[in-house]
Amino acid sequence: MTITASGAAPSSILEGGHAELVDSFETFIRRELVPLAADMPETEALPPADLRSYVRKRSAALGFYAGEYPEELGGSDMPLTAVVLLHHAAGRSGCALAPYALGGSDGPSPLLRNGTEQQIQRYLVPLVRGEMTRCLALTEPHAGSDAFRLTTVAVRDTDGWVLNGRKTFVSNADRADIALIVTATDLGDDRPTGSTAFVVPMDQPGLRIGQRYEGMSGEPMFELLLDDVRLPPDAVIGGDRGVGAATALAIDSLSRGRLIVAATCNGIAEHAVRLGLEYARSRTAFGERIGTYQHIQEHLVSSHAEVESSKLLTLASAQLLDLGREAPENAALAKLTASETAVRAVDRALQIHGATGWVRGHPLEFLYRHVRMMTIIEGTSEVQKVIVAKAMGLH
Repeated sequence: MTITASGAAPSSILEGGHAELVDSFETFIRRELVPLAADMPETEALPPADLRSYVRKRSAALGFYAGEYPEELGGSDMPLTAVVLLHHAAGRSGCALAPYALGGSDGPSPLLRNGTEQQIQRYLVPLVRGEMTRCLALTEPHAGSDAFRLTTVAVRDTDGWVLNGRKTFVSNADRADIALIVTATDLGDDRPTGSTAFVVPMDQPGLRIGQRYEGMSGEPMFELLLDDVRLPPDAVIGGDRGVGAATALAIDSLSRGRLIVAATCNGIAEHAVRLGLEYARSRTAFGERIGTYQHIQEHLVSSHAEVESSKLLTLASAQLLDLGREAPENAALAKLTASETAVRAVDRALQIHGATGWVRGHPLEFLYRHVRMMTIIEGTSEVQKVIVAKAMGLH
């Protein structure tokens, strides 16, 4: 989709190979999800659980949800570039249900790709099919961006493992079937301490939800409390090779996750520019459409230029990763650029609308609150800059 009248946007040269897939996804959004979302308030951050479940399963049946996973697991064997384009399309659609048609923070986790065959069949397959949801318990009160300096500890005992600690800012904890919990690992015998990821049913004794938090955009997050949570040996993701190795198991998923967030941000930014452009073409002040005034043009042109640049960077990084040329600094740069661009684009679009966009219930008012988290999730902007700086030799 382009906001220009003269021809295709420059970024379309990197989109062509998956145009049919994206068109199909956008048709699904337009024909099925937009009518379902019509009765939801514009400011509703989280659709009802039964509606989210329907969207997940319907999208999985059509081959969109978790499309990057192998067909034998219920996916569509999509390359990352295709997945990135779908997330971009969901973001730019403006439909509140569109993001739930793709695997997000409650969907399948790359961590489970490293699971044992039993774990893959028991947990990953239902997640890919949209039949089960999960949450990720990684962040702690004193371990956010430095996520592997953990105080939640797993201690080995004769029957398996005992987990104790506290996790915070956990999305979907109240609706999840399973939790993926990352802990420090006390290996005993003076062996080095590592981090280990466990898959834990949410009804496991000793695991309970503590405090509820509500973010700026209204999405709830939760505290998870672990009090002598006893787990069998096969709860370790990856089995024996996963003990003390959660960082290594997760590292290959970081770039993919950051590029998906970047694509979502690009889509949101493009949606905001479109809203600003439509308003600038229709709203009059002092006898002229406000789009004829240079200050309004500056807002829109600056955002359009930044969004196109960010899209090119994101798509090029995804294609390089598909070619096996993974460079974590590319994903970090794309996520940094896209998230900061989205914040600016939404801010400018709201400024164009003035009080109309500021009023509670307007799409831009919600986006203004929603987009702010994008410079924080999957690593803050500051963390991305550290990654890029190290790649530049500044360490």
